[in-house]
Amino acid sequence: MQKDFNVSVYLIECEQSIANALRRLSDNKQKILFVCNDAGVLKGVFADGDFRRWVVETTDIDLDTAVIEAANKQFVAVSEASSSRDISALFSEKIGVVPLLDSDGRVQAIARPGKRIFSIGDYNISDSGSTFIIAEIGNNHNGSVEEAKRLVDSAIASGADCVKFQMRDLKTCYVGDMGADSIEADLGTQYVLGLLERFQLSDQEFAEIFKYCEERSILAICTPFDLTSADKLQRLGVVAYKVSSADLTNHELLQYLAAKKLPLIVSTGMSDEQEIVDSVALLEAVGAQYLLLHCNSTYPCPDEDVNLNYIKRLRDIADGAVGYSGHERGINVPIAAVALGAKVIEKHFTHDKTQEGNDHRVSLLPEEFRRMVEAIRQVEVAMGTSATRKVSQGELMNREVLAKSVVAAKYIKSGEIIEPSMLKIVSPGKGLPPYRIGELIGRVVKRSIEKDGFFYNSDISDNHVAPRKYFMPGRHGIPVRFHDVESLCGLSNFNFVEFHFSHRDLDFKFEEMFEGKNFPLEYIVHAPELFGSDHVLDLCSEEEAYRLQSIEEMRRVIDVTKRLRPYFIDSGQRILIVVNVGGFSREGFLSKEQVARRLSILDKSLAVLDETEVEIIPQTMPPFPWHFGGQQYHNLFVDVDQVVSWCSKSNRRVCVDVSHTALACEYLKVDLIESLRKVSPFGIHYHIADASGTKQEGLQIGEGDVSFLEVFNFIERYNSYWLPEIWQGHKNRGEGFWTAFDRLEDQLSNS
Repeated sequence: MQKDFNVSVYLIECEQSIANALRRLSDNKQKILFVCNDAGVLKGVFADGDFRRWVVETTDIDLDTAVIEAANKQFVAVSEASSSRDISALFSEKIGVVPLLDSDGRVQAIARPGKRIFSIGDYNISDSGSTFIIAEIGNNHNGSVEEAKRLVDSAIASGADCVKFQMRDLKTCYVGDMGADSIEADLGTQYVLGLLERFQLSDQEFAEIFKYCEERSILAICTPFDLTSADKLQRLGVVAYKVSSADLTNHELLQYLAAKKLPLIVSTGMSDEQEIVDSVALLEAVGAQYLLLHCNSTYPCPDEDVNLNYIKRLRDIADGAVGYSGHERGINVPIAAVALGAKVIEKHFTHDKTQEGNDHRVSLLPEEFRRMVEAIRQVEVAMGTSATRKVSQGELMNREVLAKSVVAAKYIKSGEIIEPSMLKIVSPGKGLPPYRIGELIGRVVKRSIEKDGFFYNSDISDNHVAPRKYFMPGRHGIPVRFHDVESLCGLSNFNFVEFHFSHRDLDFKFEEMFEGKNFPLEYIVHAPELFGSDHVLDLCSEEEAYRLQSIEEMRRVIDVTKRLRPYFIDSGQRILIVVNVGGFSREGFLSKEQVARRLSILDKSLAVLDETEVEIIPQTMPPFPWHFGGQQYHNLFVDVDQVVSWCSKSNRRVCVDVSHTALACEYLKVDLIESLRKVSPFGIHYHIADASGTKQEGLQIGEGDVSFLEVFNFIERYNSYWLPEIWQGHKNRGEGFWTAFDRLEDQLSNS
């Protein structure tokens, strides 16, 4: 069962109009409102069904009528102190939300079916959310406010979501007048009390630290070890309490904290399962919002005692997300805990492990904590969102290179019936995979296939896509290679072709192939990314020799581009060369300072290239590009604001790859259309393909999330070039391009 304590979106006053209530219904996921009087007392429930009932029963419909007139006054509600079991029993097909009321009848929370979502500050912790990471400062400040602040700063720099402290009222925490000097205290108690008496902060110092955390925009929570400390922390405005393992069985403290209606993060160290179950039953009975942490309270904890597999059992007991509080050495165990389902990680944090006190010895240094956070974030991404196995974009690229296809073992004439002897299985994996060979045998061939020619989906489908004249806006074209430009150029009414060069194409004597040809088209060139000896073009490289080699490769591209001019229409304009200029990194994204330096290096590289007859246009890039089957990180021409700034300063234009930009916008959480509006004045050329999420690029039109109507408004406004750059669109004589044109024409004509 889930409890939502953010109830404001569900509440509406009795005298508000029905029209306003209908607008408010769309503001919350449950599509329900609780109608309250001026004192906040619940008087009725209003949902879509109640509105329809009111419309049917009312002869004079006036949407300015007070919503209480249409509300259902026979509602189900329970006390906020009701147990989860009692609340869950109320859910049915008709009742999906139950309001939880205080003793005066005011709504304090709503309950709904499903796994519990634990909210703390602005964080919602659930199985589908990111891991909430706590830097446990505890008493590692050693009684110094300034050291506490330095630890807060270091925790922020290390990637923590939250910092945690400890507060004790020593007079009420320990028996009688027992102190560090008490002869009645055993050795362990004397040691601990000695530290606490010296290192405990005053109330004023706690207030100063919590204010500092607020100023630094990091969540601060605290462990109260007694009722007095709990009251002090509430007055100081903490957003949650942490309950130590030592107090899991302290039911008096649990009830006292739960009554304050703040979230509780509860460690389970030093307790057996029955004690955990009993404490959970108490927390459920009093309606507490809580989250359990698996823990072993040994300092440091031996690896064999950690028992991470208990996290799975703890999830069952808690019926919701759980976490892990670790006292072992190093960072490997909490990372593994995340892989096992922990959604909160708490680790002790210090600047110096050699300082006095057990906590320092089991703490992480800032650099260790940072590496732990980075590893956790990597594991989160690697965990995925589904148990379904899908082939990734990089795998698809490698599959084409490394896998096998069914090809023609001999020339097959159109109209022949395919027999097994006509087929063979060889690399690369450009066509139908081998397991589909049975779907070919016995079929009538719809087209003539040369020996070693590939088969495609269209060969085993009744759907056949053929090129035709398309009614498309703007100047549209298709990608080509030297070997297929002549066979493709007469199949449709496109205006230009874009040569996608490989590095071997730069040495090809195309003049012999094109002798006597005069194609009635303009042309654009797309420079290779990969050159000989695995050199990936990088005009932004900080390695001077590497950058100079990239410049030389670009000079070769420019030379070939100029040599093509006699065979195509001379528009009188400089020939566009689309370039992925580089600036990628392998281990993570670069800093703003590093990006600025790379852009400066790019300007330096472009300045020495002869653009008298050509215009180099960098291509907008995705955040996670695929370089020949392996993912990298891209830093340049990803953020549209960065692109616009660079274009404005350098007086240059770009190729807008819509698929790449869509992936970047999804990653950066910005609007695609607004981003295209910004960059379109500088977009002389567009690559058109669909996209999904942050990594699925080059998808066929209609198979991703992009709406192309606004895209083409920008293309038409600035009279830009454009072409469909569908992944593997060139196969089967451009079948993917013709499909894209068909779908785009249909979308644009129906809009």
